[in-house]
Amino acid sequence: MKIVIADDHAVVRSGFMHILNFQKDMEVVATAADGLEAYDVVAKHQPDILLMDLSMPPGESGLIATGKIKENFPETKIVILTMYDDEEYLHHVMKNGASGYVLKNAPDEELLHAIRTVYQGGQYIQQSMANSFVTRLDNREQDGETDPYKILSKREIEILPLVAKGYGNKEIAEMLYVSVKTVEAHKAKLMEKLQLKSRPELVEYALRKKFLTF
Repeated sequence: MKIVIADDHAVVRSGFMHILNFQKDMEVVATAADGLEAYDVVAKHQPDILLMDLSMPPGESGLIATGKIKENFPETKIVILTMYDDEEYLHHVMKNGASGYVLKNAPDEELLHAIRTVYQGGQYIQQSMANSFVTRLDNREQDGETDPYKILSKREIEILPLVAKGYGNKEIAEMLYVSVKTVEAHKAKLMEKLQLKSRPELVEYALRKKFLTF
């Protein structure tokens, strides 16, 4: 199986590449340092599996890239490989199209098992998180909790953390290759949808929903 590794740390990419290339049924065909590069690499190599880190500052995060890649390259199965033992992250990426979720401190055997399970068409959630994930889904349905991934557009989800980090409209426009007016319109719409009235409220919301990592 052809595999791409996306992680912002070169030493991590190198380490996992060594582990995977040692397997007779696996080959790492390329690596990427952020979500944008991961998208381009997947487009070029059409891998069977993408190992995706979640937090890759300052580039595009794995949270955003997962949805984009899954939408445009549905045949590539995505396994999230992260340090975050967090149900919020797990919930979002699995809803966005990821097929697996493994912590970076997991044994090599578990990672290899996750990759093979996903490659064969299954889903894999690290056992230590599986039960809490199911419980959280049940609680969400019962409590009717507002999920930003249900009410915000993809562009609004891209803009939200940038606004929260303090970037101006012009800076965001340049980063996303859109006009300033487009940024202003999306920002106003997301504030309306989330019923927020100020940037401090947006920052608090972004932190609570795990859109910001420092």
